[in-house]
Parts: sequence; C-alpha cells; structure tokens
Amino acid sequence: MGRPGLGCPGLGHLGAGLSFPGRTGLVAVGCPAGSSTWSSRSGWDRRGPWAQAARKKTVYKSVCLSLALLVAVTVFQRSLTPNQFLQEPPPPTPEPQKAQKSSGHLVNPNSFWKNPKDVVAPTPAAPQGPQTWDVSTTNCSANVNLTHQPWFQGLEPHFRQFLTYRHCRYFPMLLNHPEKCGGHVHLLVVVKSIITQHDRREAIRQTWGREQESVSGGRGAIRTLFLLGTASKQEERTHYQQLLAYEDRLYGDILQWDFLDSFFNLTLKEIHFLKWFDIYCPNVQFIFKGDDDVFVNPTNLLEFLADWQPREDLFVGDVLQHARPIRKKDNKYYIPGVLYSKASYPPYAGGGGFLMAGGLARRLHHACDTLELYPIDDVFLGMCLEVLGVQPTAHEGFKTFGISRNRNSRMNKEPCFFRSMLVVHKLLPAELLAMWGLVHGNLTCSRKLQLL
Repeated sequence: MGRPGLGCPGLGHLGAGLSFPGRTGLVAVGCPAGSSTWSSRSGWDRRGPWAQAARKKTVYKSVCLSLALLVAVTVFQRSLTPNQFLQEPPPPTPEPQKAQKSSGHLVNPNSFWKNPKDVVAPTPAAPQGPQTWDVSTTNCSANVNLTHQPWFQGLEPHFRQFLTYRHCRYFPMLLNHPEKCGGHVHLLVVVKSIITQHDRREAIRQTWGREQESVSGGRGAIRTLFLLGTASKQEERTHYQQLLAYEDRLYGDILQWDFLDSFFNLTLKEIHFLKWFDIYCPNVQFIFKGDDDVFVNPTNLLEFLADWQPREDLFVGDVLQHARPIRKKDNKYYIPGVLYSKASYPPYAGGGGFLMAGGLARRLHHACDTLELYPIDDVFLGMCLEVLGVQPTAHEGFKTFGISRNRNSRMNKEPCFFRSMLVVHKLLPAELLAMWGLVHGNLTCSRKLQLL
C-alpha cells in the first residue's frame, strides 16, 4: 500500500480533498470537530478534545469580558444604576412630571420584579373637601316643575318662593376672613346679623364679642365673626354694601355671602357657615353661635367648656323636646302640612345661642348636605343632628326665650340673674350695654337670687 494521505480519522482517503457544490462555489468538507488529524512530521495530532475544550474556555472568557466591558461603558454613558439598566428606559421628560390624574396608575420601579402577591397595595387617601370657598358664580334657576302642582298653588307666596329655589344651596362669598381661624383658637364666636343692624354688631364688639388672644390656662384665643347676606331691598343694596365694606375694613370680622337676608334664608346662613368652617377652621376647638340681640357671659361659657373635649359630641343650649309644627297661618313659625307632615320635630336647641364642639361642627356640615333645606334654621339643625344620632344637651344657663317668658317679669331686668346665665335672649343694643356695665360693675347679689 502507498503512503497514507492527509485525511480525517475514520474516513480514510474519502475525507481528504472532498468538495461539494454550494451557493458560492465549492465548499470544502473538513474534519469533524474533536477528531485527531495526521501530521507528516509528528504523526497523529494529540490536540484533540482536551485542547479544544481549553481553547473554547478561553474564548468564552474573552466573550464574557467583552460583554461586561460593553455593559460598563453603556451604564457609564447613560448614568444608570445596574438595577435601572435591567429595566426599560423611561421616556424622555422635557419638564418636571406633574401630578398623575386620578384615573392613572404610577408603577413603582422597585416592585417591578416582585410577585403581585408580595406587593402591598397603597392605602387610599381619605377624600378631602375644597381648600378654599369653591362657589364663584350664582347659577340658580327656578324649579318650574312645581308650579303646576295643585298643592303648590295653594301655598302662601313666601313658601312658593322658598320651594321654587330650595335646591340652590350655596352662593359666592363677598367678604371672607379665613385668618380668623389661624393659630390656636379655643372659642370661635359666630353671630348672625343683617346688614342694617350695625349698632348691634358694635355693641357686641364692645361687650361679650370682644376678642382675646389668650384664654387663661393657655387654652387659645377667642375670635368673633358676624354672618351676613345682602340687603333684602334692591334700592338699598348698593348704599348699604358700601357702608358694610367700610365697617369690615375697620374691624375685619364679617363673613358675607351673595344671598338675600330674609327669615327663611337663615337656614342658608347655617349651612354656609358650616361649609366655611369645614374649609378654613381645622383647629378651632369650640363654637358659640347666636343672634345679635342676646346677652352672653363669656366667663361662664369658658368655665363650662373646661369640662369638655373638642372631639366630643357637644351641642348644648336651650333644648326643645317634642315641639310641634305650628299650623296657624298668622304665626311667624307657621309651617304647612305639605312641607312637614310629621307630628313633632326632632330635639333642637333654640337658635338664639348654643355651644358646639369643633369636631361635631365638621361632621354636621356633611350631615346637613344630605337633607333638603327647611325654612326654620334651628329646627333644620336638629334634623341634621338626628342624622348623626346626636342628642342636643339642655342647660339651664341658656335662656333663649328670656329668663322668664313673661316679658313683664322683673327677672328679665335683674342683673344678678344675668351674671349667673350663659346666654339670655333678647336685648336691644342700649339694654345690652347697660346690663353689661351692671354685671361687670360693683354688683352685690344675695344668694336667693341665684338660679344655678
């Protein structure tokens, strides 16, 4: 036999010099990977499987090193952290990202690789009301659906007007003083008044409505506000509004809304104040709310409040139990049966003056929004308290019908009785100033005159 040619083991001479036609010409057929080859100088080449494995390992290390170097350069250029590099790059943002709309969802990059079961759902934030008075226009149209009802046509004109516009609940503010609730306020004194009764407001400022920056014991300040609408007569409105604006520049204590001051609109004052309080007064502890013709003893009020906490359901005044709607048409408080058909009202405190806790006032605002307006303001508040399940507390020191219901009784003029009371209704400005001077003068009272 002749000298063996160069070939592949196991193939003999068939493996040498073979070629087959391909797409680009002749394709040489080499030896299978891992086989030994014959060398004319050294015989069989022993760089077989072990040598090739070592060579593959070296190539693998080179590839890994190159890949790591490529990653490092890319990270450096993009200024990304290794964790961010594994994630999809965020889209470019030419300006700071604004707050996400309520319908959108923000993805936390740190939870991208986590199991959905391991991701804790965020706690939904409690709904918050407006941070400022959010009614800026008067858009109130008549409810014409009522005008064709037979029972509606039989009502008195002022009841027809009330029912026609009862759905109009909130109006724009004309004068506002949110700073009254700034800082630590222990007692907010709120007085219902009308634009023409500036003499009553002035008497209150000089007597029981005088503000204090600090109550004894460091309990906080006493601040005073007056609640008003606009003049009921069109021809007087511009003139009186200018006078009121000047009065407010002097004292800065008037809240005014753009609705007419009338008896039925006293309920509007209640709900407007409660909404205003809920917006601007998160830290006020207690509220005294009353009319502009009452006598109030602030010392006795503060002494009474010393035993209460702001978060308690405090609502105290001259409480009426099982009061019946008045059906006599000549009475100021007449209510037709179509407007209130029940036999009696829920318990309520006379609107001349009452105390309530700040926490309850905020809850009361939301409760009142669930009810239709009622033309008698203090009865309406009793209905709102009923929604909350809160019973108003009666106190003998609140005399919203006078110390004696007999107007001719001498007790109604006796200063020693006033010194023992918290609230007495009703006094004109001159009477209020005179009684205030007597109660806070050199007054000597015998014990038998004390009611409390």
